[in-house]
Amino acid sequence: MAVRLRLTRVGGKKDPIWRVVVADQRSPRDGRVIETIGHYNAQTQPSTIKVDEERARHWLDRGAQPSDQVRKLLRIQGIA
Repeated sequence: MAVRLRLTRVGGKKDPIWRVVVADQRSPRDGRVIETIGHYNAQTQPSTIKVDEERARHWLDRGAQPSDQVRKLLRIQGIA
């Protein structure tokens, strides 16, 4: 099973809030997830980024691959 750290969308129409989740890469964007490890809101000033560093490192150590956007968020947080 190929596991990815990626974003899934929550929130209302034209009001996106994103969760940082661990999911099988074959599942749909807003489908089944293994674990939710954080959230990201680009609409606040400045953007709100909250990621559980311990759980993110746990999954990265076990071979989970972050998506491009999650990789950027982790870099901003100083995790990866």
